[in-house]
Amino acid sequence: MESVHIAVLLHEVVDALVRSDANNIWYLDCTLGGAGHALAIAKALKGKINIIGLDRDNGAIERAKKLFGEVGGEIGSDAGIVGKSEKVILENENYRNLDKVLEKNGVGMVDMILLDLGLSSDELEKSGRGFSFQKDEPLLMTMGDPASYPFTAKDILNRWAEEDIANVLYGYGEERFARRIARAIVGYREKKTIETSGEFCEIIRTSVPAFYRRGKIHPATRSFQALRIAVNDELGALREGLAKGYKHLASGGKMAVISFHSLE
Repeated sequence: MESVHIAVLLHEVVDALVRSDANNIWYLDCTLGGAGHALAIAKALKGKINIIGLDRDNGAIERAKKLFGEVGGEIGSDAGIVGKSEKVILENENYRNLDKVLEKNGVGMVDMILLDLGLSSDELEKSGRGFSFQKDEPLLMTMGDPASYPFTAKDILNRWAEEDIANVLYGYGEERFARRIARAIVGYREKKTIETSGEFCEIIRTSVPAFYRRGKIHPATRSFQALRIAVNDELGALREGLAKGYKHLASGGKMAVISFHSLE
């Protein structure tokens, strides 16, 4: 499956991170996604860079391996991106565990770090896990293997107390009608289990005022964001990842973070 994700702020990231005097450096991409940023940086520093790419979605890692022409942990000479003497390490891992990945691969400090906190187009369009309110998919919202998660979005909606659901929607989505939506969720699940993203979207649509449905953004946007953040513990991962990344940043190194909402 080819990536449909387009890297945001691509030129800005390259300009911010790449140094003209760089040589034999380590670049850590904490949220590899479609590998757009990593590929651009690799091309800008051909012959001078080693790459570590992390992503919770194993599909992203597998796609990146093909893009880099990875062979035995090194970039294949036929990839035409960087020299074959340089290393590419791609791991299906949460960036909150970046310290463990670095230790396992014998890397002490890195020179460049990137965190792109947005949800990729691949996850929205092709994951089949219910991230988008424009699709009717199983209500999971897990960025990684659902079996490795303590709970999914479906669990939250069908098992959590009304007050807890409202707190998630308001706290992580800044949803002004969180209590109305939570009340509607509890009422709906008394009749049947909430199974899909389409069902959840319809519950939201019918529980909020008409003027809200006609607003500039879809009325389900904030609630879907809130569930995704809760399921993936995104803010907890960010706190850990920032601290560990800074700790492993070499002297003179640079860290860039692309953020999309106020909580981040």
